[in-house]
Amino acid sequence: MKDITYAAPKSVAEAAALLNDKGDRARILAGGTDIIVQVREGRRDIDALVDIKHIAEVNELKYDPASGLTIGAAVPCCLIYEHSSIAKAYPGLIDAAALIGGIQIQSRASLGGNLCNASPAADSTPALIALEAVCDIAGPKGNRSVPVQQFCTAPGKTVLQRGEFLVRFRIPAPKNRSGAAYLRFIPRNEMDIAVVGVGVSVQLDGAASKCVAASVALGAVAPTPLLVDAAAALVGSTLDDTAIAKAAAAAQAAARPISDMRGDADYRRHLVGVLVKRALAIAAERARM
Repeated sequence: MKDITYAAPKSVAEAAALLNDKGDRARILAGGTDIIVQVREGRRDIDALVDIKHIAEVNELKYDPASGLTIGAAVPCCLIYEHSSIAKAYPGLIDAAALIGGIQIQSRASLGGNLCNASPAADSTPALIALEAVCDIAGPKGNRSVPVQQFCTAPGKTVLQRGEFLVRFRIPAPKNRSGAAYLRFIPRNEMDIAVVGVGVSVQLDGAASKCVAASVALGAVAPTPLLVDAAAALVGSTLDDTAIAKAAAAAQAAARPISDMRGDADYRRHLVGVLVKRALAIAAERARM
């Protein structure tokens, strides 16, 4: 392995300056569960690692029932699902965070790294999209915010420009009578890559009888995670089987899967329908609790 410069900045501005200096030859080190493996295997040729774990903003984990949830880009998954208030308020997010690798991985891996790796099959991304999460990005030219659904531009590619890095996620507070869920299908029992992943959220009216808002996001069925137009089939319905089946069909129509060693395109499209139906049923049940 060649020599790699290691830097551990203490501020957002210092990190942005280091990244801007090295450009494409630098990568962020947060949990390290992806980048260290990629460098060791020769899949990433870099000159510098910028360790952001010493920056206060990227380690922030704060939940306020009125304003919502803030998750720093370097917060390990285990701290999220072990936080009882967050687990209760955001069960769909917990569904995803608890699936990112095994327990050892979850003590290091972060939602920020999972998103920035820009894998179409990332578990956290559909869940974050369904919850309307926003990314706060810092760089040498200042700060900006981008919805998670717009963050990935292609496999392994994101909207991040030279010197920029993800600082935190902001997720709105759960609305009354709302529920969310994330489901995936994998060939093995654990620690595998999703063949299909589905994140959903729904909101019911005050009587918990009709759906007033809904969101469906898909992973592993297109070059980037997808927010699909399934709300039209759900809003105004009682989330009955007919409405859920229409939403599943809309999701299947939006999916653009490929065939590979883990499943062919038709199989993936079939799984989209199955998982959307199941996830919506779970989210509806949680909204009624």
